[in-house]
Amino acid sequence: MSPLSNDLKLGRRDFLKGSLLASGGLLIGVTLTGCGKAAPVGPGGSPVAWLHIGGDNSITIIIDKSEMGQGVYTSLPMLIADELDVPLSMVKVEFAPADKAFINVFLGTMITGGSTSIREGWSKLRTAGATARAMLVGAAADAWKVDPTQIKVADGKLTGPSGQSATFGEMADAASKREAPKDAKPKDVKDLKLVGTATKRLDTPNKVDGTAEYGIDVKLPGLKYAALSQSPVLGGKVKSVDSTTAEKMPGVIKVVTTSSGVVIVADHYWQAHVARDALKISWDDGVNAHLSTASIRAGLANAKGAPLTARKDGIGAAGVKGGKKTVSATYELPMRAHATMEPMNCTADVRADGCDIYVGTQIQQIAQATAAAAAGMAPEKVGVHTTLLGGGFGRRLEVDFIPAAVEASKAIGAPVKLIWTREDDFTHDAYGPPAHNSATAALDASGNPSAVHLNVVGPSITARMFPPVVAKPGTVDPFMVEAAANYLYDVPNVQVDVLRHEIGINVGFLRSVSHQLNAFMVESFMDELAHSAAKDPFEYRRALLIKQPRAKRVLEEAAARSGWGKAPAGTHQGIAVMEGYGTYLAAVADISLVDGKAKIGKITCVVDCGQKVNPSIVESQIVSGMVFGLPQALWSEVTLEDGKVQQSNFDSYRVARMNDVPTLDVLLLDSTEAPGGIGEPSVAVVAPAIANAIFAATGKRVRDLPLAKSGLV
Repeated sequence: MSPLSNDLKLGRRDFLKGSLLASGGLLIGVTLTGCGKAAPVGPGGSPVAWLHIGGDNSITIIIDKSEMGQGVYTSLPMLIADELDVPLSMVKVEFAPADKAFINVFLGTMITGGSTSIREGWSKLRTAGATARAMLVGAAADAWKVDPTQIKVADGKLTGPSGQSATFGEMADAASKREAPKDAKPKDVKDLKLVGTATKRLDTPNKVDGTAEYGIDVKLPGLKYAALSQSPVLGGKVKSVDSTTAEKMPGVIKVVTTSSGVVIVADHYWQAHVARDALKISWDDGVNAHLSTASIRAGLANAKGAPLTARKDGIGAAGVKGGKKTVSATYELPMRAHATMEPMNCTADVRADGCDIYVGTQIQQIAQATAAAAAGMAPEKVGVHTTLLGGGFGRRLEVDFIPAAVEASKAIGAPVKLIWTREDDFTHDAYGPPAHNSATAALDASGNPSAVHLNVVGPSITARMFPPVVAKPGTVDPFMVEAAANYLYDVPNVQVDVLRHEIGINVGFLRSVSHQLNAFMVESFMDELAHSAAKDPFEYRRALLIKQPRAKRVLEEAAARSGWGKAPAGTHQGIAVMEGYGTYLAAVADISLVDGKAKIGKITCVVDCGQKVNPSIVESQIVSGMVFGLPQALWSEVTLEDGKVQQSNFDSYRVARMNDVPTLDVLLLDSTEAPGGIGEPSVAVVAPAIANAIFAATGKRVRDLPLAKSGLV
């Protein structure tokens, strides 16, 4: 039986009533306030975690995190199972509806992103489990007239000192009548039995046998299909449409001009797709008619304005003037596509009394508000049914593919599934932002940096998606300075400046966001400083990480594991270290030169992510991030000419194929620190490690991604 349920009702109260409370039992809601103190609340409150124990012995947690391959529907239930001392198989998962009750405490809205799933769930889910356990034990103690400490809990059963026995389900109703304890404490980490073990994923069988439902799999009675024609120039609008030929084609039901383009609705998708090509549309290209990659790069390089300072230690940039030697470098980062395997799609069912959307989304509340606006109704009348995601990487934080589906359904009075082609997605993505980053350092007599000045120039994703975050004048966009503002090295004078420069098109969160951009600058530059000081890049970094024991440890372990300095003849190594999302990691790339070009043989990655819930999932995520970061380093780039994206599919936008992937060696260090994020950080260390290895092999410094443009890969 699938552990996942998609039977969501409209709104939280109906959802709880229909999905959980029908079986009676104990419902626990936990909200975190202040510094993380947990307080149980009832169904009328605003919790961020729900746990239900039914009279039928069912144990269900309501998960507000979208599953896009990262394993949260296994790792999050593990936290509950461990606190309740039940097998993982007893804990079932239901998708949460769009509701403020499920706000991500790190990011302020209902969202799956920022590598926060485990970090956010670590306390609240364990607290929910501890609360439920205490209430069940208390109910049993009252019923049996014994001290609660005399009751044992195992496998969903409560056992008293004289052999009394009851299942969780048998005690659930009585437990629900008790006042929830305000100080229920999760187990000490050393007493956890399931957490920390490599446990098989619960969703694998459904994905193997095809019963797992992704957005593109959704079927509803009377469902129609739609294809969307969008302006080839980004930001362009429809001027006029001649749909005469298309409307006469087989299966075509209606042609609808929507807010995002022209939609063809038909009985079957291929009919809609073919008819779309028969449309005669005149487009208004708008202001981007002459936008190009060259003009974007020039704009970033020559951006004007007063930068904001994200960090200043000591006398900051002024310290650069006092060094014995000055080193400077500039790094260019391109736009990149998300390139998810499942193209964008949304199924909408608009009725007079409400609207339901069935969609793979990372941002349910904004999806709900977007659908509501398109349908012309209040958000509370829109139900969001979250399916599995066939790749997210930040692409499904966008909602650009939702309005047209809703508008088409409203126009024909029937459910409509809108599917973008892969070409639609490549040419109309919200691209990972480009950047023009520069670094300057002063070196003292021993070759160590006495001052470092980092400058980040690029567009702001946050200004478009979450404008209140940066609305106050002087506010630095935190998603522009990741892996720069937290500069790890022990340098007395550090300044990190950021200058926002918009490029005329939408940019979006791409896996690892600005960590990927800034880590390339910081770690490439550290190599440049080491070379300028005539010092070993590993030893140079290690000496400057004395005050960063976790960073120093992963760096040392990576060097030891990769055989740094002991590579066989013909093998050249590059190293990089970073902290991101509360996780510390270091990578070493081994390359050789074949006909003057770099061939990557191995990448070693050592990770300290704090407490690990499921080590096998952690390792998979680290490997996944490295595989994702590999093409970002080597080949991936989105280019524009006359406002049109030149890459339209995997033939023109290269991603890593199986034969491209080198040996990936991952070591997870034991740690007692709080859990860090694991979905994104390993993406960012791949490019600088490879670039530094290329320098070690060729003496040529590559400062412009992707590396293939250098002709050295």
